Amino acid sequence: MDGTSRGYSAPATAQALALRQGAPADVRAALLAARARTLRLAEDFRAALGASPQLPYAQEINPPLWELGHVGWFQEWWTARNPERHLGVRANPEATRRPSLLPQADAWYDSSHVEHRLRWQLPLPDRDATLRYLANSFAQTLQLLDELPADAGDDALYFFRLVALHEEMHSEAAVYMGHGLGIPLSENDAPPSAGSTAEIPIGAASFEMGCNTRGFAFDNELGAHTVALAPGAIDAEPVTWGAYLPFVQSGGYEDPRWWSPQGRAWLNGVGQRGPAGLKRDGARWQQARAGQWHAVQDDEVAVHLSAHEADAWCRWAGRRLPTEAEWEWAATTQPGFRWGQVWEWTASRFEPFPGFAPHPYRDYSVPWFGTRRVLRGASRATSPALAHARYRNFYEPHRRDIFAGFRSARAPDAPLRSGV
Repeated sequence: MDGTSRGYSAPATAQALALRQGAPADVRAALLAARARTLRLAEDFRAALGASPQLPYAQEINPPLWELGHVGWFQEWWTARNPERHLGVRANPEATRRPSLLPQADAWYDSSHVEHRLRWQLPLPDRDATLRYLANSFAQTLQLLDELPADAGDDALYFFRLVALHEEMHSEAAVYMGHGLGIPLSENDAPPSAGSTAEIPIGAASFEMGCNTRGFAFDNELGAHTVALAPGAIDAEPVTWGAYLPFVQSGGYEDPRWWSPQGRAWLNGVGQRGPAGLKRDGARWQQARAGQWHAVQDDEVAVHLSAHEADAWCRWAGRRLPTEAEWEWAATTQPGFRWGQVWEWTASRFEPFPGFAPHPYRDYSVPWFGTRRVLRGASRATSPALAHARYRNFYEPHRRDIFAGFRSARAPDAPLRSGV
């Protein structure tokens, strides 16, 4: 996506601010862009897999046809079918809905009630019928948005903003799926690079973390609160393969000293002693992209790493993962802090901020508190409309199918490992 391979140094992209804080016309533009991307990716999958792809079950993905239908259902559920959409975050999520445009849509696409494995067994509509449902529900959404006044407030726009961001999240998941299946995508798959090994000093200071502004925010971002930062330093850019691969070559995956108990258990479970999708070809490393092998460059940002691998490298290098507070402080206050190349693992568990109150989409945050690790930033598969410095991504720490890497931090008196 435009901008993510270069990285961001501002708190948010212009697209993210326009969607979160802009007028109905800005939200309309974001909805149109999200839908265009959904359809491009759907065509990429059709070209590679056919109109009715039959993929083996995998816990990390959804069937492509289910994904398409779910995007349309989610949009219809929270906009056209939502009688309290004008109330924004005060809307009752249990309010009675009118029937869907597509009979049985609730039984097929409601991710809160349709168990993951069951999604692979449902008698879903075919591709053409699914695309018609997307088009018809989208037309409803745009009509409702167009009926709002040009100065409509945040409550009136809340659900339109939500469904645009939700659709972009699913497009990013489709990119992950395409990468894992070796499918060539129409989007640029060039790996991001980092051009600096500089550090940014962290002084002992207080910092206001979280959102406390007008416009849209996810429920887990709200609850601005003061955090005390300890002195230290944080990398200006994410860790590159040139810094990570010496850990691999020195036997880091075989040395239990560098791995937490959870990391050792994960490593024993996967059985692979090295990063996912990498192989050694003589003196060179190669990485799989779109079904082909490409030479790994030292300045490329390391990607497809689990939180356990990030933790282990940090121990080996005499470093540590930054907290999400340190990451957010640097992203929102330090011009030299570059982000957006990869999602970045932090040391922080995904937990609610003080005063947390769930938004109507109850399953967005609450079920995952305490079980996921926070990632910050964005990746080359992330829409600029989603790339905001206060956005909190979260995954289980073993996941490395996502475009995730990390940067490191250190205490002020911790030395650098030679060669890192």
